[in-house]
Amino acid sequence: MSEPGTNAAVEESIPDVPRRIRTGLSAGLKTSLKIIKVSVPLYVAVTLLKGTPFLEHLGKAFAPVMGIFGLPGEAAFAFVAAFLLNLYAAIAVIVPLHLSPFQVTQCGLMMGVAHNLVVEGGVLSTTGARGGVLTLCRLVIACAAGLLLRGLWSLWEIATSWAAALPGLS
Repeated sequence: MSEPGTNAAVEESIPDVPRRIRTGLSAGLKTSLKIIKVSVPLYVAVTLLKGTPFLEHLGKAFAPVMGIFGLPGEAAFAFVAAFLLNLYAAIAVIVPLHLSPFQVTQCGLMMGVAHNLVVEGGVLSTTGARGGVLTLCRLVIACAAGLLLRGLWSLWEIATSWAAALPGLS
């Protein structure tokens, strides 16, 4: 049996509901403001650049590499944002590009594997892991996953075109 004062000490260490709500709302607001500070300027910048030849020229430069994954060249900017910043920044870049559902899925898959590489690589290094090697592994795995999804999507498109060509299924 426990001592009489033990339960009281445990109950006192748990904050009351209003205090927990205030703490949660405060932390949530601070996090939201951090995300907004990065996302809104990126969204506005890409939206403004979309109407200029600058984004078109850079998109053409990245088109061969991004085309391997079934993405337009402009999607490279979203990857830079994801790799160097975070997924929220990448989303802010992706939205004004008006990508297809497949392209958004492709970006989500690849960026989900390799995002925030600078910070997470640094954190890994402080734990004794080889941050650079693990960062490279994440990039390779993201590319492999992107190629796999592109291949599966191509097979799906072929299968649906064959199915559409079958008699009686029109």
